[in-house]
Amino acid sequence: MFGNLFEEDYSSVSSSQYGSGKKLKTKGLEPPAPREFTKLSGIRNQGGTCYLSSLLQTLHFTPEFREALFSLGPEELGSLEDKDKPEAKVRIIPLQLQRLFAQLLLVDQEAASTTDLTDSFGWTSDEEMRQHDVQELNRILFSALETSLVGTSGHDLIHRLYHGTIVNQIVCKECKNVSERQEDFLDLTVAVKNVSGLEDALWNMYVEEEIFDYDNLYHCGTCDRLVKAAKSAKLRKLPPFLTISLLRFNFDFVKCERYKDTSCYTFPLRINLKPFCEQSDMDDMEYMYDLFSVIIHKGGCYGGHYHVYIKDVDHLGNWQCQEEISDSAVNLKAPQNEEETDDPLVVLKAILLQEEANQIPVDQLGQKLLIKTGISWNKKYRKQHGPLRKFLRLHPQVFLLSTDESTVSLQRSHFPQVPSDPQSHEQIAHTLASEPPGLRDNISCPHWFDINDSKVQPIKEKDIMQQFQGKESAYMLFYRKATLQRPSEAQANPRYRVPCHLLKEMDAANVLLQTRRAECDSANSTFELHLHLGPHYRFFNGALHPAVSQTESVWDLTFDKRKTVGDLRQSIFQLLEFWEGDMVLSVAKRVPAGLHVYHTLDGDELTLGEAEIADEEDIFVWNGVEVGGVQIQTGFDCEPLLLHILHLELSGEGSECEQLVESPHVFPANAEVGTVFTALGTPEGVLLMNSVESTDEECWTAIPQEDMKKTFREQGLRNGSLILVQDSDSDDNSLLSKQGRWTSSMNELNWLQVKNFCQSGSEEKQVQIAVTMHTVVFDIRIKAIKELKLMKELAENSCLRPIDRNGRLLCPVPDTSTLEEAEVKMGSSVGLCLGKAPTSSQLFLFFALGTDIHPGAELEVIVEETLSVRDCLKIMLEKSGQQEGCSWQTLQHLL
Repeated sequence: MFGNLFEEDYSSVSSSQYGSGKKLKTKGLEPPAPREFTKLSGIRNQGGTCYLSSLLQTLHFTPEFREALFSLGPEELGSLEDKDKPEAKVRIIPLQLQRLFAQLLLVDQEAASTTDLTDSFGWTSDEEMRQHDVQELNRILFSALETSLVGTSGHDLIHRLYHGTIVNQIVCKECKNVSERQEDFLDLTVAVKNVSGLEDALWNMYVEEEIFDYDNLYHCGTCDRLVKAAKSAKLRKLPPFLTISLLRFNFDFVKCERYKDTSCYTFPLRINLKPFCEQSDMDDMEYMYDLFSVIIHKGGCYGGHYHVYIKDVDHLGNWQCQEEISDSAVNLKAPQNEEETDDPLVVLKAILLQEEANQIPVDQLGQKLLIKTGISWNKKYRKQHGPLRKFLRLHPQVFLLSTDESTVSLQRSHFPQVPSDPQSHEQIAHTLASEPPGLRDNISCPHWFDINDSKVQPIKEKDIMQQFQGKESAYMLFYRKATLQRPSEAQANPRYRVPCHLLKEMDAANVLLQTRRAECDSANSTFELHLHLGPHYRFFNGALHPAVSQTESVWDLTFDKRKTVGDLRQSIFQLLEFWEGDMVLSVAKRVPAGLHVYHTLDGDELTLGEAEIADEEDIFVWNGVEVGGVQIQTGFDCEPLLLHILHLELSGEGSECEQLVESPHVFPANAEVGTVFTALGTPEGVLLMNSVESTDEECWTAIPQEDMKKTFREQGLRNGSLILVQDSDSDDNSLLSKQGRWTSSMNELNWLQVKNFCQSGSEEKQVQIAVTMHTVVFDIRIKAIKELKLMKELAENSCLRPIDRNGRLLCPVPDTSTLEEAEVKMGSSVGLCLGKAPTSSQLFLFFALGTDIHPGAELEVIVEETLSVRDCLKIMLEKSGQQEGCSWQTLQHLL
């Protein structure tokens, strides 16, 4: 059932993970989380090992067992480094238990792993995923330990701590002869069915007598005949630690199925076993046992989950009931005394007093203030008290800042007063250093914790009563003799009796964890900023644009977001040796019209996190006033909008035929809609708009004359919106009917505008070709080459490509298609480009080499439809100039 738990399977342990000075094995890229406020470590569930975790935590919080195991040194147990030596005897299971207990005591991680221990058991992954009975595991584990410790000074460890003796007696009613049989027990299994509680069950087992009479007589050896007799059982020898298994699982012989008894079953926190013992002449305290662990099963007889309530005998953890924690948090968030919340000294002190080490980064202090009070320092206190760091500096009698002012703690004089002990001031100092304020309790107060796999929560003693009954109820009880006393040196001292070689290994593990967390924290605290250098920009067409190359205009900077705005400014000053005068840092954003500046970063003492700077943020570096002699308007209100204006104009000099022209224009979002006429240089007329969200491309809405004073944003226009301009007296020549639909008038659009993308030296840049929807693309292309006066050779190596609203060239259209088949609209623009159009068996693909955030320049390629993806990617690599050895991950970014 439990694999090879009885066998010493040396081959299942990796030597690279063990031995003196070895570092802890941690899976995953990020280090394990540190312990929470309880300062106790849980155990990670390997899939179905909650029963194992509950039992191991119980053994760990049995200090006498833990220290007895620690007392066995390498000279007796061997060393895992020697496991491959044929003459060496390495006792793996006790060594792994030692190491696990040391981790639970000393390593600063939220949960320890039992993988190495279960490997030493010889368990497979299937065994780790399968849940078993914790009572059976307890017996098998102890048996395996006893087997492993044979020949060492710990050979009697299990027997000495957990084994007791029961004596069964039968007394003859005739001759009074006593026949007895003694049996050893590791745990007591007590009935639950039809029993009110533990004491009632023990009374039935060890006080009540079974009478043999009538048809059920006893054969007495002395009398040599059947006689009346009485049978009873007593506890002859009590162990230091008493394990009691509750028989909650039974079998229903009527239904022929197992079931779990969920009835109420009480058990005391302290039990007197004197009535159940054979000898009763000792002091009553010798029979007293205190409950210290309750393993709880939640679920039915065919599965469920285990967790454990444990009493922290040595006060190793920080204990505070949840009600007090939540009450203190509520009091901070909504204090009754408003005057105290107006005093930042009171609030900051309260936050620091709740910290485990009374020391946190200043940045986190501001964040905790926001979480606790619901309002940031800048909004509530900065106007009156200045920046947070300055406030801390001005109160050195209360706050202690580190030399670099990155962390803050309370001065010792502001800790809560602790009753002094004249006999041991050093002990008080040690207690103050080891236990955070607000979590120190009277040493006599019982500290109970609910340990549920990796989670550890404090509970009260009264919470144990909730496990008397129900689907989630007590399953195993662990009592310790009340006379067992712990030495004062063990109180709140997790290093007590831990062997030196394990202390060194755990200390090294903590150093490694701190290093890894610092590296991880640093990695998570850095982000990329894109610095747009103002002197390299110019303002035209309503937005900022690079005056030189992108490489010279935009610099990428990796920076720590925990640093301040002032630190960022200083770093940029050092990078830009050419900079003169004031430097202003502003948050900018790329919009379709270009780059726009939104707001300036104020407050040099603010961290970039507090200033809400995001990863991949665009920062504009300038003097805060002008760029290239042009004063820059900033903010969301004046954000530039790229709109497409449709208006009629004569097709040529002396021509009476009008054509519809589409031209992009940029307007500030807070400009009046009527400025469209000013931009076009036309008298006022009628404006119709077609939003980019419109599902019907032919649905236009006229803008009333009274709305001409509204801004573009108020009118609902945004980037990409279409505006149609008409003369106010247009009637017969109107492009739209009164219903807002395109009309078929004598001036119906019957042309296609062809732009020259083949030869820059050509005098003609574009030409208008008369067409119908049935005109073949080849004919349009040849006619455009002639009218643009281009070389005849282009007829064999050119193609027509539609141009979208943003000026982007789309896929080439086949020469054999008509405009209708190619879905090219009348009145639209196409580009005459070099290169042949793809055939019917080919594909035209766009691709870019870069990332989602920063895509590179868009490239094009024509491939056969039957080409494999791998070969297609190779062609893309060649096109982009990349090496053939590029990884698949890089190749995938090309699509």
